[in-house]
Amino acid sequence: MAAGRQEAPDHQPENGFTPLDHTPPKLLPQIDASVLPSLGGFGKHQKQLVVLTWIPALFIGFSQFSDYFLLAQPNGTCVHPPANDSSWTGAPPLLAAPGGTPAFHLGSNETGESYSGGMAMLCACKEWKLELLTGLSQNVVTKWNLVCDSAWKVHIAKFSLLVGSIFGYLVMGVMADWFGRQPVLILSVLFVLVFGLSVSFSVNATMFSTLRFFEGFCLAGLTLSLYVLRIELCLPDWRFSMTMVASFLMVAGQLLMPGVAALCRNWPDRDDWQVLQIVIISPFVLMLPYVWIFPESLRWLLATQHYRRSKVMMLRIAKKNQVDMTTEPSGVLIELEQELHKKPQRTCIVKMMSTRNLWKNIVVLCVNSLTGYGIHHCFSRSMMDPEARLTAMCHTDYYTMAGIALATCLAVCPAVALMGRRGGLLTFMIITALASLLQLGLLNLIGKYSLRHDTVLRDTLNRKFSVAFSIIGMFSSHAVSTLSIFFCAEITPTVIRGGGLGLVLASAGFGMLTAPIMELHNQKGYFLHHVIFACCTLLCIICLLLLPEPRGQPLPESLADGESFTRQTLLRPGEQHLLLAKTDRDYSRVHDTPIHLTATGSATVAAATALAAVPASYALATGGELLDNCAVANGVKAS
Repeated sequence: MAAGRQEAPDHQPENGFTPLDHTPPKLLPQIDASVLPSLGGFGKHQKQLVVLTWIPALFIGFSQFSDYFLLAQPNGTCVHPPANDSSWTGAPPLLAAPGGTPAFHLGSNETGESYSGGMAMLCACKEWKLELLTGLSQNVVTKWNLVCDSAWKVHIAKFSLLVGSIFGYLVMGVMADWFGRQPVLILSVLFVLVFGLSVSFSVNATMFSTLRFFEGFCLAGLTLSLYVLRIELCLPDWRFSMTMVASFLMVAGQLLMPGVAALCRNWPDRDDWQVLQIVIISPFVLMLPYVWIFPESLRWLLATQHYRRSKVMMLRIAKKNQVDMTTEPSGVLIELEQELHKKPQRTCIVKMMSTRNLWKNIVVLCVNSLTGYGIHHCFSRSMMDPEARLTAMCHTDYYTMAGIALATCLAVCPAVALMGRRGGLLTFMIITALASLLQLGLLNLIGKYSLRHDTVLRDTLNRKFSVAFSIIGMFSSHAVSTLSIFFCAEITPTVIRGGGLGLVLASAGFGMLTAPIMELHNQKGYFLHHVIFACCTLLCIICLLLLPEPRGQPLPESLADGESFTRQTLLRPGEQHLLLAKTDRDYSRVHDTPIHLTATGSATVAAATALAAVPASYALATGGELLDNCAVANGVKAS
C-alpha cells in the first residue's frame, strides 16, 4: 500500500499531518515549474520582450534627473541696486546655497540676523542678471525669475514630479492588478508623451508644475508596469540579472544627462529648457509600437483565470520558441482545456490585509525603501563642501552621485549572488546604520576629547571623515533601496504584485521627497532628520530577519502562495533534529512521586470521561488512541 502512494508535494504542512486525499497538484498554478518549461523555458520570445523592457529604462533615467537642469539655481548679479543703499558693493551674490536651496549664500558663519538682513538687502534689487552653470543657458528659474519672493515656486515644481510619481505608483499598481500590465503600459506611454511635451510649452511656473505632476504620474505607471513585466517574464535564475541590466541603463541615463543638456544649449529658436524637455520625452515615441508587439503577461492571465486568452498566448509563445504543442499536447495544455469554462477572478491589494504574514513582509520592505532613500539625502548633503565654488560643486557632486549609483549596481550583483536577497539587504542595511551612527556621534567625540586644542586639525579630520562616511552611506543606502524594491516584486503574489510593488515604490518616493522638504525649510532640523532615519535603520535590521529568502524560488501566484512563503529556519535540518531529540537524563524517578501520580490519575479519569461522552461508532475508532495517550501519560508503554 505504501508503494502505491503518490509523492508528497514540495511544501509539507508544518503541523505534521498529511491530507487524506492524494490528488496530484495542478500544473497551471505552477508557472515556473510546469508552464514556462513546457513552452521552452526562458526562450527567444521571453528574451526579446525583456530587451524591449530595457530600452525605456534609459529614457526614464533622463526624465528622473531632469530637475537638476530644468530647476538648477543660477548665479545672480544685481544690475540696478536700490538707490538708498550706500553700502551696496555690487558683488555678484549667489542665489543658491550649497544644498541647492534657492536662497542667497552670504557666507558660512553668518548669524540668523545678519543672514535675514542680507537677504532683505539682496532681494531689494530691482533687476537681476542671472547666469546658469549647469549646461543650459536658460531654464525655468531664469525664464520666470524665480528668486527671492518667488523662490518657493521652485520647490513646488520639485514637489510636483515626486508627488505625481507617488500617486502614480499607488493608482497604476492597482490598475495593473485589475486590468492587466499591458493596458497600463500603453496608457502610460501615451500620456507621458502628451503631458511631457506639454510641459515644454508652459507659459508660467504654475502651468509647469501642474503638467509636471501628471508627467510624474504617467512615468510612475510606465516604470512600474515595465518592472512587473520584466520580473514575470523570467525564470528564477534570470530574474535578478535581467533587473540589474535595467538598473545599469537608468544609471547610464543619469551619467549622459549633462551631455544631453550641453547639446541643447544656445538653441536659436526656443529656450534651452524647452528643447531639453522635448529631447528627453520624444524617445518615448519608440514605445508606441508596443501596442502590437508587447503582449499581456501570461503569468497574470493564468493567475487571474483568463484561460481563453492564456491558451492563445501559450500557443503563440510555443510557436516563437519552436515548441510543437499541437501534435503532442502537454499536460499543461490538456489541463487548460478543462478550465476554459471558469470566469476570471481579479484581486485588489486591499485583500492583503486579510493575510497573516504577507502584509507584514510588504510593510517591512516599505519602511526599508523609505529609510534608504530618506537617509540617502542626509548623506548627500553631508558630502557637499560648503566652501566650494558653485561651478565646481554642481558638476562634481552630480557625477559623484552618479558614480556611487554605478558602483552600487556593480557591488550588489556579487553580494546577492554570494549572500542571497535577504543576506545582501541585511548587510547593506548594517553598513548604512554604522555609517550614519559614526557620522553623527563618533566624530564629535573624537574631536572633543582627542583634539580639543587643535581646532583646525579637528575640523579638517571631521570634514574628511564625514565625507568618507557619507560616500559609504550613499553607496549602501542606494543598495538598500534597490534590493527592497526587487525583494517586494519577488515575494508579492502575481494577483497583487502591481499593488504591492506600488506601495514600496511610493514609499521610496516619500523618501526622495524629504530632500525638497528640507530645502524648503533651508535645511532647518537637518540633524533631527538624520537621527530619525538612523534610528529607522536599526529598526529595519531587526525586521529584515523576519523576511523569507526568495532566491531560486518560484514566484508566488495567489494569496495562499504568498502567505505560505515564510522565513526558513536558520538552523540546518540536522541541527534542528538534535534540538528536538531526547536528552540522556534519567526521569524514571519522576513517575513515583505523589504529584506525578495525582496528575496522571486526573488525566486518566478525564480521558475516560471524554471517551464515554462520544458516540459508540466514534469511540471504537478513537478509543485505542485515547488509551494509548493515557498509558503514555502514566509512563507505561501501550501494548
